[in-house]
Amino acid sequence: MLDLSGKNALVTGIANNRSIAWGIAQQLHKAGANIGVTYLPDEKGKMEKKVAELVEPLSPSLFLPCNVQDDEQVKSTFDAIKEKWDSIDILIHCLAFAKKEDLTGGFSETSRGGFNLALEVSAYSLAQLAGAAKPLMKQGGSIVTLTYLGGPRAIPNYNVMGVAKAALESSVRYLAAELGEQNIRVNAISAGPIRTLASSAVGGILDMIHHVEQIAPLKRTVTQLEVGNAAAFLCSDLASGITGQVLYVDAGYEIMGM
Repeated sequence: MLDLSGKNALVTGIANNRSIAWGIAQQLHKAGANIGVTYLPDEKGKMEKKVAELVEPLSPSLFLPCNVQDDEQVKSTFDAIKEKWDSIDILIHCLAFAKKEDLTGGFSETSRGGFNLALEVSAYSLAQLAGAAKPLMKQGGSIVTLTYLGGPRAIPNYNVMGVAKAALESSVRYLAAELGEQNIRVNAISAGPIRTLASSAVGGILDMIHHVEQIAPLKRTVTQLEVGNAAAFLCSDLASGITGQVLYVDAGYEIMGM
């Protein structure tokens, strides 16, 4: 039986009830993990209030602001984790961002600033957070991030985010190689297209979802909770021999040639 009792799990990237991070947090909580949540702060505090109300049923023991573009805030987040928890067992990385104008049209039209922004938030942040979590994973641990098929393949309108996901998947392998000696496992889940706040910025997202429903062996797309189940598995002792991998949770779409 999947059991995460006694595990401290930090979940990043929850924006609303459609977030894949929200599905993961629910399944980790269901398996018995002690949940900590970070949110992206804004000037008016709207995101803090929205996320706080959403995650209240999970009774998170940590609720912290964390903008990965702010090194001091990342440091403060992990200082607070060390003070409250002392150690961390699970890190869920569900962070990605690109300018909306860079997710339509031609990839060659991507601005320098847009390219740097997408890579910084969507890929570099994994290495950044893994580095901060490493000294707190005293008994080993599991790091799970979210990727998409647009990394290894060209997907219409995914553009710079595809390049960011390719960098993210490569980062998973390098981090897994580095952290394995400390019994820290690093894996990615490549989820099928799900209608979320983030995916809504991708041009033609509904067409992508309908295409998957027609082509995938299961003739449907997947849910946040299905991705959450896969993440809970990767974070559990049942996956103790798995690291550096990309696990496809996409109703089988990835295997199809036509």
